[in-house]
Amino acid sequence: MGWIEAAGGYAVTLEGTRVVCRNAAGRTLKQVPGKLRTDPEVVRLQQLVEWLERHERECLAEVDGWLVRSLPVPAALIARVWPDAAWRAALRDLVVAPVGADGGPDLARAGFLRDADPERGIGVVDLDGDSVRLAAPAVLVPHPVLLTDPADLDELREFAAELEVRQSIGQLFREVWRRGEEIDGTATALDTYAGGRFAQLRHATARATQLGYRVRGGQAVCQVVAAGRPVEAALWLGADYPEAEAVTGELVWRDGGGARLRLSEVDAVAWSEGHRMASALYAGRVVPEENEEGVEGKR
Repeated sequence: MGWIEAAGGYAVTLEGTRVVCRNAAGRTLKQVPGKLRTDPEVVRLQQLVEWLERHERECLAEVDGWLVRSLPVPAALIARVWPDAAWRAALRDLVVAPVGADGGPDLARAGFLRDADPERGIGVVDLDGDSVRLAAPAVLVPHPVLLTDPADLDELREFAAELEVRQSIGQLFREVWRRGEEIDGTATALDTYAGGRFAQLRHATARATQLGYRVRGGQAVCQVVAAGRPVEAALWLGADYPEAEAVTGELVWRDGGGARLRLSEVDAVAWSEGHRMASALYAGRVVPEENEEGVEGKR
C-alpha cells in the first residue's frame, strides 16, 4: 500500500503486518516515534494489523476444520476466497481430491492445490507432476490417514519436498495414528496417556488451550466429524482446584449424544486426532529424571 500522511510531516504505511514510518526527509525509520503512537492514521493502521492477524488465524483454523471434519468443500467457495491473500496462504499446496457423485473422494485424482478460478475450476499439480484442472463441484481436503497406506504416505511426502510444497496447516506432515490389531475393540477407553502428572491443573488446561483444544468438565476435547456425524475425543485432566496437582486419565471417544463409543466404532480420522491431542498434552507432563546417584527427581 502507499504512504499515508501523518502529523509533523511524517508518513506511515504497512510492510506485511508491521507499521512503518518515514520522516519529512523521506528516510524510513526503524520504529514509529513515540509521539506518533496516538496519531489517528497510526492507530488506524495498527487496528488494521490486528484485524489482518486475526483474519489469518481464523482462515487457518477454518481450513484445519475442513481437514478434521472430512466434509466436501464447494469448489465455488474456494474460488471465491482465493483472491484473499490470507485464505490463499492457508489453502495453497494442500492436497485436495475431487468429490464424485456418490459423495466419496477420488483420491487417485488428488493433487496439490495451486489455483482456484470460478470459470476454470480448481487447479492442482497432480501426483504425476502435471498441472491439471478439477471440474468437480466439490473437493475434499483429506486427512493424511485417509490418503494412502503408511509406505505410500512417505513417498507422497518425498514428492512434496521435491515440489517445495509449503503447507500452512499440518496435512501431509501431520502425525498419524492408526488402530492396531492388538487393540481390544470392545473396550471404550484407552489408558495409553494416563498417569501424566502436572504440578498444577492450570498448567494442563493452559497447555490444552494453547494447543487449540477446549477444556470442558475436567477433560480436554477434540471434535471431528466421522461419516457426517460429530465425534468427540476426550482426555481426562482433572476437576480439582486450578492449583492442585493433576494426573491425566483415560482417552475416550463419544458420539454426538455423549455416549461412549467402542474402540472398534471409532473411525480412522477420529482415532488419529484423538491420539494427536492426547499425545501433545501428555508430552507436557512432569517427567522424572535421574540424578548422578540414579535417584529419580522431578523436572
